[in-house]
Amino acid sequence: MGQSRHHYESAIEFHLRDRRIPFISVNEARRTLLPADADIHVTQPGPDGPRKSHIKSFDHVIYGEPTNLLVDIKGRKVKSGRTAATIGRLESWVTEDDIAALGKWEILFGEGFRAAFVFVYWCEDQPPDALFQEIFEHHGRWYAVRSVLLDAYQREMVPRSKRWRTVSVPTARFEEISAPLTTSPSTEFCGKLATDGEIEGKDGAGRFAPTLAAR
Repeated sequence: MGQSRHHYESAIEFHLRDRRIPFISVNEARRTLLPADADIHVTQPGPDGPRKSHIKSFDHVIYGEPTNLLVDIKGRKVKSGRTAATIGRLESWVTEDDIAALGKWEILFGEGFRAAFVFVYWCEDQPPDALFQEIFEHHGRWYAVRSVLLDAYQREMVPRSKRWRTVSVPTARFEEISAPLTTSPSTEFCGKLATDGEIEGKDGAGRFAPTLAAR
């Protein structure tokens, strides 16, 4: 794993521990939660027709009630000078392989698990709380976090680059469907989801808004 990616994962792991939110790595999750004969392959389009390949790994399982999250961390850098007016320009792109792989993992893990992207933004300067809602410092760097469930992302995604097989969510919609992952220390992650599969957000519109209940 490259160092540039590693610091994003290290930061979010620190953040989860600081919030006392239980999680495990993908390798431990595969050993302990999946059957030994699980098919960890996915079929994708290729120049000579469909091809079967190993599923791209996600990063962590974050435990909550009543649903656990299968999380793929996406690190992005935010240059200094960002203002509240530019929050919608935050990068939210992922690859088509990311979408296919995370969807396959959600199927493999089955009931009680939901797939989600967690975008971790490395900010050159300390961002204002009003801009991101969830910010923290780790090893002298400032980070902000936005998270979105896979199915919500898929409903809104549009092609970004045909050559690189990437997709993204339009800026205004990304702000609406994404939300902070946690809120404050000394709390317990609940990740409450409505029984109809939609997210219990403030507006009831399917927003990914995992709540934190005091211990």
